[in-house]
This record gives sequence, structure tokens and C-alpha cells, in this order.
Amino acid sequence: MGSIVLPHLKTGWHVDQAIMSEEERLVVIRFGQDGKAECMAMDEVLYKVADRVKNFAVIYLCDNKEVPDFNTMYELYDDVTIMFFFRNKHMMCDFGTGNNNKLNWVLTDKQELIDIIETIYRGAKKGRGLVVSPKDYSTRHRY
Repeated sequence: MGSIVLPHLKTGWHVDQAIMSEEERLVVIRFGQDGKAECMAMDEVLYKVADRVKNFAVIYLCDNKEVPDFNTMYELYDDVTIMFFFRNKHMMCDFGTGNNNKLNWVLTDKQELIDIIETIYRGAKKGRGLVVSPKDYSTRHRY
């Protein structure tokens, strides 16, 4: 349901315009393939939070098979990747996983995602390029 309702960015130009044109809100872009299970699960959560974060964030979807322009630049090799931009600047978030550039796993908790988006937005408004996630995900994957 989420991948049907949320706006899709169909070309590299559309992705660039979405990032560059938004002046006051955080731009959240989910890169991945719409048909993959992880993307569908993440899209559902994004759809559920979209209305609650609409005042400070806008959410887009981008199928990185249809738009391969950013795969190498942003290292989009995972099934689902969420990236954040504010005033044409890539926002980084320290999740405790070692990869501060993107969120590359499925979040199932709506409130967790809202907290992350809000934290990144508040840091961006203060001029920070790197913010610390409200939750440490370093122990998420135990081997």
C-alpha cells in the first residue's frame, strides 16, 4: 500500500529537483526496488508516518533499478536504503552501525522512525551535518 501512495521519483532529474527544491523540510528518500519484501515493509512504515511528519519532512520513493544514477555515488547496494537531505545537503546520522550515510535496514516501529526523522531535522535546522540517532543500533545484529 505504501509504495502506491507515496510519491515516486522516476528519473535522476526528479531526485535532484526533490533534494534541491525543498527549503524548509527534510527530504527523506527511500532507495530500493518496489517489489522486494524489505522495501514493501519499509514503505508501509513510511506511509504510516508520512502524515505525522509532513510539517517538517517530505518522503519520496526511488526505485534504484529504474534510476541507477545514484547507485555508485551513494553506494546503494542494500535492498532498502533511506537517505536524508536538508537544503540540498546530505544529512548523516550516527546509528552506531559504522555507516553514518544512510539507514539500510527495515524499521518496523513507527515511533522510532519518527524520532529519527525529527532528530535529523532538528540537527539540520541547527546547521549540523551529522546527528546522533536517538537509539543506538550497534547491538541490533548479534552474531
